[in-house]
Amino acid sequence: MNERPTAGSEQRTVKVAKYLSRHLRHRPDRIGVDLDANGWVEIDVLLAAAAAHRFPITRAELDHVVAVNDKRRFAVENGRIRASQGHSVDVDLALPPATPPAYLYHGTVAAHLAAIRAEGLRPMNRHAVHLSADRETATRVGARRGRPVVLSVDAGRMHRDGHVFQVSANGVWLTAAVPSDCLRFPGPH
Repeated sequence: MNERPTAGSEQRTVKVAKYLSRHLRHRPDRIGVDLDANGWVEIDVLLAAAAAHRFPITRAELDHVVAVNDKRRFAVENGRIRASQGHSVDVDLALPPATPPAYLYHGTVAAHLAAIRAEGLRPMNRHAVHLSADRETATRVGARRGRPVVLSVDAGRMHRDGHVFQVSANGVWLTAAVPSDCLRFPGPH
């Protein structure tokens, strides 16, 4: 029997968070939502669209997901919501340039290391490469795809060389690409 999880359950919270991520980062068109140039949409518009597409979300559920999401994936401001980063649709988050710490970190898996050694880090289907301020976060990110490998990024050198960095509201560092010579790889893989 496929029962819908109750509004207060963790399973429902995860489902709502994934739904919001999918539609605020990648496929707003699938539910007929138009994001503005900076990725924002009116919360009432989003909730109406979700309900019209058979995934009703209450305002309380949305507020709960925003409040408890440990990665702070969503920002709410003036009755609007957007994903903090990770978009594959064209948005300008309007984040100011920021001076990064000397080193940032990127979590991946061993299967990607050959391509990364050859090409550096590229945004792939996203607008920017995502970097973490600490090894622990990068390890969690890499672990989503298997056994994690953490790369150190010489962000200080990149910044001195003219690469632009931004930091999202949830602390994810963003840059257009990371050259392979600015990466420190762990032992042999």
